[in-house]
Amino acid sequence: MNIRILAAFAAVAFVAACGAQKETAATTTGAGATAAPSGPVPGSEQDLVQNVGDRIYFDFDRSTLRPEAKETLDRQSAWLQKYPQVKVQVAGNCDERGTEEYNLALGQRRADADRDYVVAKGVSAARMTTISYGKDRPVALGSTPEAWAQNRNAITSVQ
Repeated sequence: MNIRILAAFAAVAFVAACGAQKETAATTTGAGATAAPSGPVPGSEQDLVQNVGDRIYFDFDRSTLRPEAKETLDRQSAWLQKYPQVKVQVAGNCDERGTEEYNLALGQRRADADRDYVVAKGVSAARMTTISYGKDRPVALGSTPEAWAQNRNAITSVQ
């Protein structure tokens, strides 16, 4: 007898669950439903990459910001002010030329230049960390001027 009661409760629970799923589907696909947003989630890494830009580029053997880099960093600053809960890491990178030690130091100067500019625009330094990868994380392979130019960068990542 206990098995019959248990089976009856299981059947009722199953029917109720199926009905709840149909109701949920009907409310999300009905005439009054709102469509799921397309595109990246606001405040996400993908949002930063697609809508703002996540990297800036440097001249050979330099850590000074180019005008186009400042434009990207202005957009990043505004984006970070819009999403105050977001923390980021700025990674400084170099091309393959030069010693490991030299490139680590240059990559750090590039990351610091990026961070310092954004902080000067009003973003809290506590929300930003920096790291240098020197020449260890190239984004473009090859020993060409084009590849070298792509690898002289600072990349901002959401943490």
